[in-house]
Amino acid sequence: MASGNYACDDHNMSKPALNIREMTADERLELLEALWESLEHTPADVPVSDGQRLELDRRLDELDRDGPVGIPWDEVQRRIQRGST
Repeated sequence: MASGNYACDDHNMSKPALNIREMTADERLELLEALWESLEHTPADVPVSDGQRLELDRRLDELDRDGPVGIPWDEVQRRIQRGST
């Protein structure tokens, strides 16, 4: 979780509490992380387009049909250590 304190005044959203242009790249990334993590508390409020919903449904159908597909992490590590793919 981001450690910065990015509290905002919901009643005064037109005036930013900080100047993003004066922030370092690290500070902006930390702010971005804090914003992104704040969305996990209300996932139903995150808009999903029709195209995104169709893709999510397609992927879920594929998972139901084929089961999990991929390479287990320990196998990935073995391949990296052996230098092969």
